[in-house]
Amino acid sequence: YMQILNKVLIFITLILSIALNAQTQVKGQITDNLNKPLPFVNIYLENTYIGTTTNETGKYELQIPEGNHILVIQYIGFKTQKINIKSQKTPLTVNATLEEENYNLKEVVISAEENPALPIIRKAIEFKKVNQSKADKFTADFYSKGKFKLKNVPKKFMGQEIGDLDGSLDSTRSGIIYLSETVSKITFEKPDQLKERIIASKVSGEDNGFSYNTAMSTRYEFYNNTLNFGTPMISPIGDNAFGYYKYKLEGTFYDEHNHLINKIQVIPKRDAEPVFEGFIYIIEDTWEIYAVDLDIKGYRSKNEFLNNMTLKQQYSFNKTNQLWAKNTQSLQIEAGIFGVIFEGNFSYVFSNYEFVNNFDKKTFGSEIVSFEDQANKKDTAYWNQFRPVPLTEEEQTDYMKKDSISVIRNSKVYLDSMDRVNNKFKFKNIISGYTYANSFKKWRLGYNGMIQMPRFNTVQGWNLRTGLYFQRRNEDNNQYQRFNMNLEYGFADERLRPTFNYTLRVDPKSNSYIVINGGNQLAQFNNQQPISYFSNSWSSLFFKNNYMKLYEKNYLSARFNKEVVNGINMYFGLEYADRKSVFNQTDYVLIAHDKLYSSNNPLAPNDFENGAIDRHQLVKFNLTTQINFGQKYIARPDGKINLRNSKYPTLVFGYEKGMFSQEKSFEYDLFTGRVSYSKTIGNKGDFGINIKGGKFFNANGISFVDYKHFNGNQTHVTTASRNLNAFNLLPYYSHSTNKEYYEMHFEHNFNGFVMNKIPVLNILKSNLVVSFRQLAVPEFKPYHEMSIGLDRLGFGKFKNFRLDYVKGFSGSTTATEGFMFGAKFLGIFD
Repeated sequence: YMQILNKVLIFITLILSIALNAQTQVKGQITDNLNKPLPFVNIYLENTYIGTTTNETGKYELQIPEGNHILVIQYIGFKTQKINIKSQKTPLTVNATLEEENYNLKEVVISAEENPALPIIRKAIEFKKVNQSKADKFTADFYSKGKFKLKNVPKKFMGQEIGDLDGSLDSTRSGIIYLSETVSKITFEKPDQLKERIIASKVSGEDNGFSYNTAMSTRYEFYNNTLNFGTPMISPIGDNAFGYYKYKLEGTFYDEHNHLINKIQVIPKRDAEPVFEGFIYIIEDTWEIYAVDLDIKGYRSKNEFLNNMTLKQQYSFNKTNQLWAKNTQSLQIEAGIFGVIFEGNFSYVFSNYEFVNNFDKKTFGSEIVSFEDQANKKDTAYWNQFRPVPLTEEEQTDYMKKDSISVIRNSKVYLDSMDRVNNKFKFKNIISGYTYANSFKKWRLGYNGMIQMPRFNTVQGWNLRTGLYFQRRNEDNNQYQRFNMNLEYGFADERLRPTFNYTLRVDPKSNSYIVINGGNQLAQFNNQQPISYFSNSWSSLFFKNNYMKLYEKNYLSARFNKEVVNGINMYFGLEYADRKSVFNQTDYVLIAHDKLYSSNNPLAPNDFENGAIDRHQLVKFNLTTQINFGQKYIARPDGKINLRNSKYPTLVFGYEKGMFSQEKSFEYDLFTGRVSYSKTIGNKGDFGINIKGGKFFNANGISFVDYKHFNGNQTHVTTASRNLNAFNLLPYYSHSTNKEYYEMHFEHNFNGFVMNKIPVLNILKSNLVVSFRQLAVPEFKPYHEMSIGLDRLGFGKFKNFRLDYVKGFSGSTTATEGFMFGAKFLGIFD
């Protein structure tokens, strides 16, 4: 009885709520004189912040309150149109045909004295701080729709079947691969204080999906000097804009409020700079932005795979409070590679603004984005009512098709039938690998096969790897556990070395993991693995430089990490290891050399009889604390996304203790610290610094394994895109210490700021990089390195190479010099 009564009360409350908030839906289509649909038209009620935009086919929908209203239809390049409407019970259809704007441009005598666009831009720059502060604190309703499409997708890539991408591709190998919407409430204070509560989230084909579309991705503020599109792009009204742009006054017109609007063409001075091109509209007298319609070329934003991105913003004026506010924004993306075309389309609508003088001090915190309960469970009726931008027929079809496919493909019957097909063992699986899955229960068991890049070192000779694994996820994919058993066989030492790993993701919101490892392993003396397997293999086989030095350990370790509070992560580790020396077992080489391989003893390269360490056992305990000051985060139901605050450095403190050894001299204490900081300095590049130090106690007789080793490089090849953790020319074990140490790494990538301005060289579209490194330990003179180089070298869309000239010093004496070749893609071979 009570349950029935509660349902009746809820129903009555709902009816009353609808009655008290009666609204009419206005819908229609906006076209031009040729009956061509106009996308992203700004549509709003006059003197309100109730508005929307048209979709790609020119259609719109808008919920309006009861009463008489004036519907304003505003679009860049067309005359603004006003239509009187009266709300009614049934949906109201209002179509409109817009006429192109008639631009007035008085006869201007072109002279050396003044370009008529320049004083307008000067005023816009002069008043930008004033104009930026006019609407700097507000709350608003926010809607976002994002879509990505692929065209011409091949059926196979590098011999692997691509399939239909979960029903996304049609018979022409084209289709929508991502479609998502969000509805949220935002609170914002310029320049960067944001609080967003997502009320509704929808992802095509994922009935439990949470969209990644947020208001964070809309903060493109042209009143700032730069706008971040991966690379800081120069605003056409930035303080230094005249150094990057030329301007042309295309014409003027009056808006519906009799404001004079100047349409100004923005023209780059140099093609390779991080600049926009297109049009910016400036209001006479107040010098505020009326609209922007600007293109970003991919190579200008250092993204060669991007062909072009078009950003449009439209502002509306409220006569009551005399404020201009951004109503709509759109991003259109065109990209491609290997003949595959990639298109993206994002629409953003801001409505129901409320401007305030001040927010409470507790309004903003570390949490930027959060989701309401059941945000991903809103039904079709909800979306039909609250979606301000109607779906196109293509989008409606995508939702229906993928939602239907998702229901089918997530059903037990379908998953079991697919498993029956995919779980069949074939003879080729002995080589290629094999997986047995129970997709409905979300677990799989597999064998890695024998097709892996073979490795070479002088202890094992050629060595091959394979392994077994088991993985299980929970229903929401928030938690998982994985077990790996890896097997490695060396043909020279004729040893099979098994290792295992067990990983349990305990809590995605606190990034909590438990990791257990063990087995028999050959490990580098430097546990940071400074020599990649690929680099060691080719340097040994072609040049007989066996830089990798190894020791053997039988071990069992456990590690636990957790974010204890926002911005503070703690890592606990415990390891038992039985460690001993190993020796070269082969002299094999692909290209004959007169010289011999060096020994496997890093302390004595010519001693082939004595190892670097005596056999011993040791238990090691590690405790590490990492502090990210000012960290912001996105709180998702399926996890937490941390966002580093570029205003502050990251601090890391560590303590390591060696204990319970049969020889007391092997035991020690080590305290370490690190400060790292990186920042983008406008359009002048990316700055990074990494400072590390530490001190041993009671460590005079410890094993060489436990020394502090520094990341050197003798191969003259690097795979890192940024080098803030290694020296370029330092021998790998020349400065290893069991006392105190200090090292510093500094690098500044000018990100095109210098190279774009140098004639001829700017054709390379490369980045100038300068760096400085230093190292101090008690046993040696201080070591310093300086380098200068070019990053993003390459051809066409592939800019994966880097070349540096490096000079190293020990004390006041030049130690060495040489070139470093960077190839970022080589890291995939390890």
